[in-house]
Amino acid sequence: MNRLIESIHQELLPGLRIESITAHNPVEVHKIPSPWQLLGTGNYAAVVYHPDHPLQVVKIYALGRPGFEEELEVYLRLGSHPAFSECLYAGENFLVLKRLEGVTLYDCLHLGLRIPERVIQDIDQALDYARGRGLYPHDVHGRNVMMLEGKGLVVDVSDFLHKETCSKWNNLKRAYYWLYRPLFSPLRLRVPYFGLDIVRTSYRLLFKGKRMANTVGVTMLLVLAATIAITQWQAQSSRCVRYVLDGSQKTLYGEDCKY
Repeated sequence: MNRLIESIHQELLPGLRIESITAHNPVEVHKIPSPWQLLGTGNYAAVVYHPDHPLQVVKIYALGRPGFEEELEVYLRLGSHPAFSECLYAGENFLVLKRLEGVTLYDCLHLGLRIPERVIQDIDQALDYARGRGLYPHDVHGRNVMMLEGKGLVVDVSDFLHKETCSKWNNLKRAYYWLYRPLFSPLRLRVPYFGLDIVRTSYRLLFKGKRMANTVGVTMLLVLAATIAITQWQAQSSRCVRYVLDGSQKTLYGEDCKY
C-alpha cells in the first residue's frame, strides 16, 4: 500500500488532467500518466488503477465538484461488506478503494448474459445493510450495480447520504420481474447500446412523477420490439452478431448464426 500511495503522489496526481464540463455528464479525462490506466468515469470523478496494484483503484474527484467528503463518510459507515467496495486510504480529493470485478447489469443486457434472481436479492440485502448503518441508498441503477459469478455487487455509493427518496432501484427491479425474466432472459435477447441509451434518457427526462412505471414499461417494450425486429432482419439476411464478455463483437453468416 505504501508504494501505491507514493506512486499516487509522485506520478498520478502531477500528471493527471480531468475536467467536469457539466454536472450531468461524465468527467473528461485529458491525460493519464503512464502506466496508470483509466477504469471508468462518473459525473464528478474518474477511477484509475496501476497495473502493479490491480486489486485497488483510485477515485479522483474533478476540481470544483462536490462529493468527496460525503463518499468518505459513506465508506466509513459501511465498513466491510462483500457487496460493497471498501475505502483503504483517503487523501486530498481522492480515495483508494478495493477493486470490484464484474459486469454491470447494463452491460449484461447488451451482452445477453443471464441475470439470476440471486443478483437482485444480493443487492436488496446489501441496500438493507446500508440502511441499517444510517445510510440512504440513492442513485442505484443498472450502471451502478454488477454481477460476478452469479452474485450482486453495488459499485457506486457516493450519494448514500442523500435523504430524499430515490426509486431507481425499485423501478429497475420492476423491469426485471415484469419484462426481463418473462421476455428478455428466455429469448436471450441482446439489447443494443442505443436501445439501452433510449431507456436511460427516457427515464431521466420523463420519470419524475407517478408516471414512472408506465414510462419505463412502454420504453422497455419499444426497445424489446426493436431488438426482435433487428434480430429477425439479421436472420433473414443470413447475418448475425455475437458478443463476448470483453464487449467485442463478431459478425457471423449462414449456418453459423444457428449456434
